[in-house]
Amino acid sequence: MMNGTMNGFTLSILIWLPILGAIAVMVAGAQRPAMAKGLALAVSGLTFLLGLPLFFAFDTSTAAMQFVELRPWIETFNIQYYLGVDGFSAPLILLTLFFGVLVVIAGWRSIQKSVNQYMAAFLVMEGLMIGVFSALDGLLFYIFFEAMLIPMFLVIGIWGGPRRVYATLKFFLYTFLGSVFMLIGLIYLYIQSGTWDILAWHDLPLAMTAQKWLFLGFLAAFAVKIPMFPVHTWLPDAHVEAPTGGSVILAAIMLKIGGYGFIRFSLPITPDASAALDWLVIGLSLIAVVYIGFVALAQQDMKKLIAYSSVSHMGFVTLGLFIAFSIYRNTGGVEGAALGVEGAMVQMVSHGFISGALFLTVGVLYDRVHSRMIKDYGGVANTMPWFALFAVFFLMANSGLPGTSGFVGEFMVILSAFQANFWFAFLAALTLILGAAYSLWLAKRVIFGAVANHNVQSLQDIDAREALMLTTLAVAILFFGLWPQPLVDMLQASVDHLLQHIVQSKVI
Repeated sequence: MMNGTMNGFTLSILIWLPILGAIAVMVAGAQRPAMAKGLALAVSGLTFLLGLPLFFAFDTSTAAMQFVELRPWIETFNIQYYLGVDGFSAPLILLTLFFGVLVVIAGWRSIQKSVNQYMAAFLVMEGLMIGVFSALDGLLFYIFFEAMLIPMFLVIGIWGGPRRVYATLKFFLYTFLGSVFMLIGLIYLYIQSGTWDILAWHDLPLAMTAQKWLFLGFLAAFAVKIPMFPVHTWLPDAHVEAPTGGSVILAAIMLKIGGYGFIRFSLPITPDASAALDWLVIGLSLIAVVYIGFVALAQQDMKKLIAYSSVSHMGFVTLGLFIAFSIYRNTGGVEGAALGVEGAMVQMVSHGFISGALFLTVGVLYDRVHSRMIKDYGGVANTMPWFALFAVFFLMANSGLPGTSGFVGEFMVILSAFQANFWFAFLAALTLILGAAYSLWLAKRVIFGAVANHNVQSLQDIDAREALMLTTLAVAILFFGLWPQPLVDMLQASVDHLLQHIVQSKVI
């Protein structure tokens, strides 16, 4: 608890400052959209700066929770306001803070309707997502986990495309239904232990049957979030209809909450059930990686293609987390497993940058032509050379080009998969070919060639605001591609600690 007294209220500020800022944006900007934008940018920028200690003051040598805050909340049921971060949650919070600023800048011109409400929705979402990553009380986690759906539901439902109501209802129902099972699991754990403390649950002995039911409950909640095959169908619809900012946050942050849930709940609380049912998750992950890669090839809509590509890339995350058990069974050690879990985490952060960047590039084109269909473009490089440079770079990163962050996580998971099973590694490596196929084919049809449509002839290249967004993301992708060490250092101690939980049976 030392760290808690040292760092005071850092996490509470990061959660509540954007939410209070959203109220100010709503009030101040009702009649003044320019003021709403300026205020939203100031709040998200300040939150980002206040969140930097999570990186600079983070102690990489320990797996213990840092920046801890613990206060009683609902004492009757022993519910606490309990926050803290470790090597898993700190990188994801920093990613959320980074995109919090970018999303405000992305909606600067394209959003004309109810600007203050749009900006406020994203600020609330930012605060709630940081709450999800830092909550160490089971019920507090659940409240943040559910509350986060509301602003996203509104963003897609109000500022989305023509089928926005269908898409937002589908998104809400899928994710809500999954999380009901998680709530039942959390209540069961509370009854068994008398506490809502997630870290106390990590050490709670449970019968095998109870573990399996809990595992399936958590799987229902987190598989929808990632999303895993076959509960992925809401994602393409939500992406296609969502405004650019909504797509960016959905792809960059929200999908990561599923992977984070597995790390925080499934693996340490139900290790025996996870080991017994790892074949299920590995099977679904490999289907996502291979089959969804082929589905992406068939898309005519740029956003749909990137959405399916996200499902395929997130398959690596679940694969990296669950091959740990096979490796432990095969080798009796956890070194290879550590590589897989680290790879999964690196892939989550990397995919955040790359998918966010790809949706922003589609947003740039959409703002000009108001079409997402591939056939409406062709030869964009002739009229928008700077834009073409960024778009091709991001597509290369998406296909896992060495030197970009997209390669690092996937390579680590494939290396680790070899120690589990050759065929796991073979099927996982196929995605590098499929990823290159749909990414390069998209580049060929949209960016290169002769100018095919009259609407491409009159396109204006990116302005300073768009250049700033795309440059920032390109630098981040290159940085973590060439030097992933800072991220791996943050993870190391937490990964080792997680693996100790995994190899220890909790069956009573």
